[in-house]
Amino acid sequence: MKEKTFELVATAASGLEALVGKELRNLGIECQVENGRARFKGTVETIAKANLWLRTADRIKIVVGEFDAYSFDELFEKVKALPWEDYLPLDAEFPVAGKSIKSKLYSTPDCQAITKKAIVNRLREYYHRPASVPLAETGALFKLEVALLKDHVMVTLDTTGPSLFKRGYRLEKGGAPLKENMAAALVQLTNWHTDRPFVDPVCGSGTICIEAALIGHNIAPGFNREFACEAWDWFPAETFEKVRAEADAAADYDVELDIMGTDINGRMIDIARANAEEIGLGDSITFKQQALKDFKTEKEYGVILANPPYGERLGEEESVRQLYKEMGEVFRPLKTWSKYILTSDLLFEEFYGEKATKKRKLYNGALRTDLFQYWGTRPPRKPRIEE
Repeated sequence: MKEKTFELVATAASGLEALVGKELRNLGIECQVENGRARFKGTVETIAKANLWLRTADRIKIVVGEFDAYSFDELFEKVKALPWEDYLPLDAEFPVAGKSIKSKLYSTPDCQAITKKAIVNRLREYYHRPASVPLAETGALFKLEVALLKDHVMVTLDTTGPSLFKRGYRLEKGGAPLKENMAAALVQLTNWHTDRPFVDPVCGSGTICIEAALIGHNIAPGFNREFACEAWDWFPAETFEKVRAEADAAADYDVELDIMGTDINGRMIDIARANAEEIGLGDSITFKQQALKDFKTEKEYGVILANPPYGERLGEEESVRQLYKEMGEVFRPLKTWSKYILTSDLLFEEFYGEKATKKRKLYNGALRTDLFQYWGTRPPRKPRIEE
């Protein structure tokens, strides 16, 4: 029997879609990048691989169906026509989330209720259950979403469970933590290579450094957690066993990394160390308590990546802008280093004292931010050794 091919989407924060597309292609998966997602096709193994390996995506979803709907009757009939018995066992727990943007069917609660009713009717008919007996919904969880955009409906099934940014290593976090997939995206947007030093001078709970170490060692970001689809009776357990074994074999624990995180707050350094230990990367990262103004290095051609406080809270702006000024004074002399600073302060360059080589707009949650990039000089090319 030919293995089933699914229509799939990897959802992503605004501004990160191209990175998700690049990651999929690096896994050998052809895809098409759209607003907020990358679309691709694949088997259960593709689903497992994408969940395990994608560093910058939020979720991997199966597209159960797609169509246009202009009335609630049409929505009901078209949802009911989908092959729900291929996905949902009789005891499936299947909550339906929803969203509706610029569509005639603008009431999200109604769209959710009608979608749910249509699926229930389909399952009743298929499993020969009377209308008087409610479906048990005591089994595995199948999270569904009905999303309408300009009258186009996409019905999806989430294979991931808790979002992919939940890697499972954060025992504790600071006051304004960066999501792990955003941290991984920032590392990927730098020009860092594993043979160069990497520094986060305001490291907080260590997320950026840990994500850099995972990338440096080629460790699958999802190796430490489980996924929703693993509880489904039709999803073969051996699929994840296989992709996890392959991921284990692909990891390079021997590569020597020079990654350092510093922070003025000693408690945050303790948390960062504990988080790195939790995922087995305690020996790959050096964490130390240090004020940013005291940062010095004799090393060359490194990368500095910082997500400083943004000064969004009342009364914080002045101290944060003082920090930006210190960054300029400390980082500017490091001509061979590339520096990347993420902040929502559009006047950052003014306080840093230098115009960025390049800026990239990113959304940190709902907050619009810019990644200010200052590129260092390139290392001299190594002479080619003649054969």
